[in-house]
Amino acid sequence: MTPEGGRLFDRPDEELGRIQDGLRQLADHYGMLRGLLDAVLAIGAELELEPVLHRIVDAARTLVQARYGALGVLNEAGQFIEMISSGFCRDHSAARGEQLPHGTGLLGDLVRDPRPLRVDDLAVHPRAAGFPREHPVMTTLLGVPIRVRQAIYGNLYLADKKDGPFTVKDQEVVMALAGAAGMAIENARLYRRICRATEDFQRRLLPEMPHLEGWELQARFQPSSRAPCIGGDWYDLIRLSDGVSCLVIGDVMGHDVRAAIVMSQISNMLRVIALDEQESPSRVMCHLDRVLHWLHGGPMATVVVARLEPVGGSRLRLRWTSAGHLPPLLAVPGERARYLYADVGVPLGVDPDLPRTDNEIELPGGAVVLLHADGLVESREQSIGQGMSQIAAVATAYAAAPLARLCDAILAHPGGAFEDDVALLAVRPPA
Repeated sequence: MTPEGGRLFDRPDEELGRIQDGLRQLADHYGMLRGLLDAVLAIGAELELEPVLHRIVDAARTLVQARYGALGVLNEAGQFIEMISSGFCRDHSAARGEQLPHGTGLLGDLVRDPRPLRVDDLAVHPRAAGFPREHPVMTTLLGVPIRVRQAIYGNLYLADKKDGPFTVKDQEVVMALAGAAGMAIENARLYRRICRATEDFQRRLLPEMPHLEGWELQARFQPSSRAPCIGGDWYDLIRLSDGVSCLVIGDVMGHDVRAAIVMSQISNMLRVIALDEQESPSRVMCHLDRVLHWLHGGPMATVVVARLEPVGGSRLRLRWTSAGHLPPLLAVPGERARYLYADVGVPLGVDPDLPRTDNEIELPGGAVVLLHADGLVESREQSIGQGMSQIAAVATAYAAAPLARLCDAILAHPGGAFEDDVALLAVRPPA
């Protein structure tokens, strides 16, 4: 007892220790909440489903300091259809040809009874089913279900927390993350449905390639990797009544449904004008520009119109005009592919009274003419000129290959994901 009133005072160092422990717990709690917020924001920022799933597992594992993590995706029958892992080589199981879990052990318990599950020692748990060959041995486990609306989408598994068993607080924060994950997965699914629908809509606006005896014809359309996955790029090949093939590539300004609708209007008008007039490309382009100005106020678009015209025997010449579009690319086996730089007029919709010029070149035997939109060569990492040089290099390497293989190689370079729509038309006339 003390003379000051009979209270026993704690030793100062013990009191200071308790204060420090409290501050550490508060800091840890704040740090976990901040980590949860960061994880939710990171997951919500992704729209593609596969990256969303990987972000969920990585974020959960980081959040509770677990060595290993996995997300098991279930079908409607409660069977595993995919397993996304983190902390253990993602390609390891696939390389071994390992089958997905059958759900007979603890993983199956969480499937059948979708409630949080914590295990402090897997080695002594009666429902533990062991580990696959070459899989790391794990000691502790935390599992929580992921719900998308009211359905169980899958389960999130975390193993071997670095500083001991998983706690109730770990379980609570992972459950909160799982709730955000369900919303992110639903958003990614909606995004994928929108992309598929808009891509299907635009593909239906594009023409089918005609069959020309002895000719190789290939066309490709690849939508932008960014929403709304629709725009104003198109290609066309029109077989005129005089036997001339008219090639078209175009790009309407804008990246939305309106751009796709305008693209359809321009494409149809150009077909009618080309079939009716059968004149030089420059005259066709001038007529098109005037009609668009009169009827639609002159929508902005870049276009190339080209004719493959006979010049005697089996020889052909390419005659084209450009309304602000990239030039044709010529690929001849055994030679370096090159862009046919020439006079480039202004885009459609600028001034319908400005004159336009024709350019022409006689085609060597076996030559391939490629027309493409700027989405193929445009990116934030490099200039259009660098992109064009890369495409020309691919065309050089595949100039003698079948056109399908050439086009596939072009679209696969450099990574196959494009920030803008890509339209590509390739023609190889009979030699």
